[in-house]
Amino acid sequence: MKIRESSRLMQLTLALCASALVASCGTAGKSQSSSAGAAPAAQSAAKSTAGMNAQGEVVDSKLVEAGSGKAVKGINDWEGEITGIPAPGSKFAQLQIGMSMRQVTDMIGQPSDQGGHVTGKAWIPWYFGSDKYRHEMVYKGMGRLLFASPSGFDFGSGNLIWIIHNKSEGAYR
Repeated sequence: MKIRESSRLMQLTLALCASALVASCGTAGKSQSSSAGAAPAAQSAAKSTAGMNAQGEVVDSKLVEAGSGKAVKGINDWEGEITGIPAPGSKFAQLQIGMSMRQVTDMIGQPSDQGGHVTGKAWIPWYFGSDKYRHEMVYKGMGRLLFASPSGFDFGSGNLIWIIHNKSEGAYR
C-alpha cells in the first residue's frame, strides 16, 4: 500500500514538473516573438547607442556592443568593426583591421592593460577556424582593441577585428 502511494506521488510530481516546463517554454516563445515584432527599429537604435553619445563618440567602452560601429574589410580579407570617432592625433587612426598583435604593438606601443578569454567557438568539436580565443588590449586615453586568434590556440597572436575609439578610456579593463 505504501509503495502504491509513493508511486502515485512520484507520478503526480513528474506530471506537474512536465506541465510547468511546457508552460514556461510556451510563455518564453510568446514573449520573445511579441517583443521582437513590437519595435525592431527601437531595439536596434538602443543597441547602436549603448555606451555612445549623440555625436557617435564612445563614452563607456564596456557598454559598447558588437554591431554598433562601422563594418569594414581589412588586411588579408579580415572582417572587423570600427566604433567611435578617433581623438585628434590618436595613434589608433593608423590601425587597420586584420593587423597582427605584433604589428599593432610595434606601431603604437604596449597597452596599459590586456587580457583574453575563450569564445564559444572553442567548444565546437570540428571547428578549425579562427576566433576560438579573443585578446583585448586597453590603451589609456585612446580606446580598446580586440583580436581574434588564428586557427588553433595560439594565445600570443591574433588579428585585429575591432577598434573602439574612446578618448576617455581608463587604464584598466
